Amino acid sequence: MKTRLRTDLTIRQICEGFQYSESEEKGLFGWAGKLTIQPEYQRNYIYANGKDDVAVIDSLLKGYPIGLIYFVETEKDKYEILDGQQRITSIGRYVTNKFAWIDENDIPYKFESLPKDKQDKIYNTELTIYICSGEESEIKEWFKTINIAGKPLNNQELLNSIYSGPFITKAKEIFSNSQNSNLHKWLSYMKVEVKRQGLLEVALSWVSKDWEKDGNLEKYMADHRHDDNINELTSYFNDVINWVSTIFIDVKDEMQYINWGKMYEKYHKNPYNSNDVSRKLNELYSDYFVNDKKGCYEYILNGCKQEDTKLLNIRLFDEPTKKTVYESQTQNAKIKNISNCPMCVIENLSNKTKIWDYKDMDADHVTAWSKGGSTDISNCQMLCRTHNHIKGNR
Repeated sequence: MKTRLRTDLTIRQICEGFQYSESEEKGLFGWAGKLTIQPEYQRNYIYANGKDDVAVIDSLLKGYPIGLIYFVETEKDKYEILDGQQRITSIGRYVTNKFAWIDENDIPYKFESLPKDKQDKIYNTELTIYICSGEESEIKEWFKTINIAGKPLNNQELLNSIYSGPFITKAKEIFSNSQNSNLHKWLSYMKVEVKRQGLLEVALSWVSKDWEKDGNLEKYMADHRHDDNINELTSYFNDVINWVSTIFIDVKDEMQYINWGKMYEKYHKNPYNSNDVSRKLNELYSDYFVNDKKGCYEYILNGCKQEDTKLLNIRLFDEPTKKTVYESQTQNAKIKNISNCPMCVIENLSNKTKIWDYKDMDADHVTAWSKGGSTDISNCQMLCRTHNHIKGNR
């Protein structure tokens, strides 16, 4: 790949003919139509937060450098931004009066209201720009390497750059669009940043079955890179969302932290009564002894089985309770010359008369929590660790 350095281009030149799409939230063109600001491999514009965009303008007015910028020459006199899209878009939005810079007295100034000397200072600032040319694979690798714009690319943003093409372009129109009217519903079931490609990453991980992050998502993107439709992606995503929202009619915060694509694959062929599910879910949520509310969902989906109570992280007996029960069991066992582990006695093993130390025993529910047993002293017994483990796995 070849590069050449230009330090003669001013912000006035780069922002000539600047176009920004409010609906797509991205810069489109600049430099009198010669510059594509956000090519399809670039991440979305994320500086429009009243902080990062303002900081760029503040740096310009204070005469601070704003860092190296990289353009790719795609053909004669045509360019794309390789690195610097966030900064160029912020500058372009400011000089077209899309937001205000705040001075040291907290007075807001749009570009048109700035004193002319400050306008000229911005317009006449010369940028440090490397113009790159080379094969697509070289450009994409360089894009991954430089990543210097202050907010490092996350994994999905990098993958979008590597596998740019019609498939990702169409997918981003749906899953990277913060104006999508479906977001309110979708974001009830996942905790993601749409602008940082979090929603797109979830959709791709679901359809590619990339539960363990073992490369299926990237392979899926590579396989579909040149597809001109995203029907499979959107259909699968909607199937998962519709399945979840039909079964669980009560929307709760913990639902944002569950891999619903994985749950769908495991359980979507099972029949459920949404009213019964709702009743059980609220029962679990109101149960003091259920420590992990996220686990309630798979516990219910798999039929509320005894072996799945580990998903709920049931609150354990406290130390005073365990020590009281241990002392009582041990005292009675010594009188009867039997083990202080009831199961050692029942199973008539070599340890049927062994008195276990407290440190070698664990508390157990006499009647399982899943069968209505309480977590209090009346339902507590101490078992040797071997039998406690055996009983817990039954």
